[in-house]
Amino acid sequence: MGQISLAAKITHVPSMYLSEMDGPNKGCREAAINGHKEIAQRCRDAGVDTLLVFDTHWLVNAGYHINCAETFSGVYTSNELPHFIKNLPYDYKGNKALGHLLADAATEAGVVTRAHSDTSLPLEYGTLVPMRYMNDDNHFKVVSVSAMCQVHNLEDSRRLGAAFREAIEKDYDGNVAILASGSLSHRFAQNGVSEEYLFRVWSEFLETTDREVIDMWKNGEWERFTQMLPEYAEKCHGEGFMHDTAMLLGVLGWDKYQGQVEVVTPYFGSSGTGQINAVFPVE
Repeated sequence: MGQISLAAKITHVPSMYLSEMDGPNKGCREAAINGHKEIAQRCRDAGVDTLLVFDTHWLVNAGYHINCAETFSGVYTSNELPHFIKNLPYDYKGNKALGHLLADAATEAGVVTRAHSDTSLPLEYGTLVPMRYMNDDNHFKVVSVSAMCQVHNLEDSRRLGAAFREAIEKDYDGNVAILASGSLSHRFAQNGVSEEYLFRVWSEFLETTDREVIDMWKNGEWERFTQMLPEYAEKCHGEGFMHDTAMLLGVLGWDKYQGQVEVVTPYFGSSGTGQINAVFPVE
């Protein structure tokens, strides 16, 4: 029997990488980086062997997909923000067996999912940025799940998460951490004024709604939150339509989940978007 020892909603803002570089923004995301390191340390302490990332930068237009190559290595530059992330080297171990187990379980549950192990698929930066700070010594294996789901239902993502948990606990011989890698509101600052919003959220409405949502999470108001999730994802420009969050809550029990979230890195604005690192207790 396997187990899920940690679950979290995490940021992957590219300004974390920028924060490492000499210049006016050096150190600007130290709190977010330290939050990643704290979550990683908890995973190490719990004996986690694999980080399973729901990546809202992996865009797919049909089905669900898992990148479980045996190894991942290369040098990455973001085509979206090449002035923020450029020439980022990476080298991680994959977990082919876990990826195929999860794909088979989700498909059996009625959510068609494909595992890609013999592949040239690269990792996207929703996985690469967190791994830089959580897995810099290649301690963990990595599996990435597509979570920018363009034509998918949140209900299917919930079912996928539930199937993943059942498969891990029933058939996996190991210990997994779940990382939903995506923002809260995700309305990027308008071109021409983006530099003014490096540390801000785009609008008062979006920030107020995000903060209300975080209070729900901290208070364990999951029935209320899951009911509003589709509209929240739409009206607040949820990253990847918040499929990463639906998958995460599917793992944890959806509206029956009773955990109260622990904020590791307090809510912050980044280029107009709302960000957080928060641990969701696994019941």
